[in-house]
Order: sequence, then C-alpha cells, then structure tokens
Amino acid sequence: MSSVILDVKTIGDALTKEVMQSPEPEASKCLEYLSSLRHTVNNNTITISILEETMIGKTLTKSTKSFRRLKRNSDEDWEQCIKVADELLTSLKSSAEEQRLKRKLEKTAMAKAEAIEEGLPRSSAAYRMRLIQGKKEIYKDPPALPPDAIMIEKEYVEEPSRNTQTGELTFVSGKDSTPEMIDYLSEFHPNRTPEEILRSGSFGGTYFRSILSAVTNKKYNASDVLKDTVKPEWISGLKMSMLTSQTYDATLNKFKVKCGGSLGMWESSGWIADSDPYGWFQWYCRFYQGRRCSDDARQISRWLKSAGPKGRFRSQLCNKILAAGGAAKIDDVRISPVIRQTLLHWGLEITPSILSKHSKRVRG
Repeated sequence: MSSVILDVKTIGDALTKEVMQSPEPEASKCLEYLSSLRHTVNNNTITISILEETMIGKTLTKSTKSFRRLKRNSDEDWEQCIKVADELLTSLKSSAEEQRLKRKLEKTAMAKAEAIEEGLPRSSAAYRMRLIQGKKEIYKDPPALPPDAIMIEKEYVEEPSRNTQTGELTFVSGKDSTPEMIDYLSEFHPNRTPEEILRSGSFGGTYFRSILSAVTNKKYNASDVLKDTVKPEWISGLKMSMLTSQTYDATLNKFKVKCGGSLGMWESSGWIADSDPYGWFQWYCRFYQGRRCSDDARQISRWLKSAGPKGRFRSQLCNKILAAGGAAKIDDVRISPVIRQTLLHWGLEITPSILSKHSKRVRG
C-alpha cells in the first residue's frame, strides 16, 4: 500500500471513529483530521484509484451529514468542519472529473490511431470507430470484438461426399480431429452446395460486392474476392447482378423475399473472422473446397444453432410445414418464405427426409 493511500485511510478512519463512534464527538478533533487530510490532498496527486481504494469521498459525505446533525444539537463550532469537508469534496470531485476527461481523451486518441491500422482491432473503441467511419450499422454497442486471428491449415482435405437419396453432404476433418469437432461434423450436413445456393438466387445479389472490412480494415474488390472464394464453374453463366451488386434486390432471391442482416450487424456482433471477412457463406465456400482452419468449430456450431437438427430456423419451418399439412406442403413457398430463404443461405432446404426426422424428434 502506498504511503498516500495509507495516510488517507488512516485519517478517514480516525475521522469516522470520532464523528460517528465517539459518545461525545469534538469539533476541534474533527477539524484537525480534516486539516491533515487537506494537507495530504494539496501536496499529493489523488488519483481515481486512490479515491476508490480509500473510499474517502463516502467518508467525507457521511461525516458532513453528521456535522450538520451535531451542529443542531451542540454549542460546539461544527460550521468550520462542514465548510472544510465541503471544500475537500468539491476539490476531490473536480480532480476525479479532470482525470476521467483526460482518460477519455487519451482513449479516444488511441482508438483513432488503432482504427486506421490494418489488421484486427485491438480494442472495442477502435472497432467501433471503424464501423462508424464505414457508416455501418452497429447492432451491438459497444461492438463485440471479432475472433482472434485465424490459423489456416496448409493442406486441403477432400471435398464432401453426398448422399444420393437425401442430398446431405458429409465432411471430413483436417488436423483438428478433437472429439468436439468429430461431434460437430457428425451433425453438420447441409444439403445445398455453395454453387447451388448461388444459382438458386441468394443474398439479394450482393454477397460478393466490394467492401471495406471493419475486421481487417482492408478494402476488398468484388472480382478478386470471387476468384479467391468460388470455383469458376460455380458461377459460370451467372450475371454479376446475382453476385456483386451494391444494391439488394429481393427479386433475385429464390423465394423473392429479403432476409438477413447487414455486414455491420454481423461485424458488430463479433461473428466475422479475419480469414473470411464476408462471413459464414465465404467460410462455407472455402470449407467445401477442403480448406480447414481454426475457425471451423465456431462456424459449424453457428450452423447447428440455426440449421442443424435442432436449429431454430430449421425447427420453426418444419413445425410450420407440419401444422399446414405435412409432407404435401413441403414445397408450398407461401409457408414462411423468409425462413426458407434464410435456411438456403445456410445451405439447407427442407426435404421429406429432414421433415420426417424432425417429426419423429418432436412427436415421437
């Protein structure tokens, strides 16, 4: 404990004992303690941490209340105690406010410097500044920082196999063959490939538009990202308006509805990693092609929560279809087109097999 903290605590304890615990408090003694405290405050820098540790502000506030009460019931001169205590409180509050303002200015300056650096943001303040500068939606404020830098495995694995009857895809793991990953992969069975998602009509035609990423603080060119993310045959014959448009067009989507959040929403929620600055679907394109990385478990767990066997969107749509008549209504696009489009973005469409499994799970 520093000498200043010790001095302040000692004076505060003595003042408390005299004014609140003594059967006959003396104004002269209280004034002596207050004068000693004033001397300490005037000759040292009283930081916010000292104020927090010593709680001297609360001690003075309580003491002042007692001084006012004692003043009404005693002939002693408590007025001077009240005056000195009030002056000390005003001084300490002013000092604390100055320090808070200084800290705020320092943090702002630091955040501005960090905000213009490339790479992952080092603080929530810098990340927020990037989002604001990019005129993006801040869904979470303060924003959640993105995952730590993602490690990419050098060797690619084989592409997934496909069940010819159900259309479900089965993927193999890379170097990460932990029980958790094996469990995830045992339930990770999208039934639409990245090519099928794109050709069906998705993301309002905007997914691969040029962007400025708040995660990496880099600009990405649409044509470069396409080359780096998808196979040429996946998009052969497709108009660029279905891939790189800057304006969302719901009529381009398979189910003719708008769904999904903005890039700012995804970024401020902490969902976007530096390895895939466009989000989950970019990760899926690369995972499908055999890339494995340290972000796979997180991304698969997100899929499971949304489109997995117990995923919320999958369950909601299956329940609605069952309520509307069951298997005969699977292709009735009037039933929750927004959820259908959302699930398509996650690589899933409801099939008789999926509906049957869901029915057995919820109805037994």
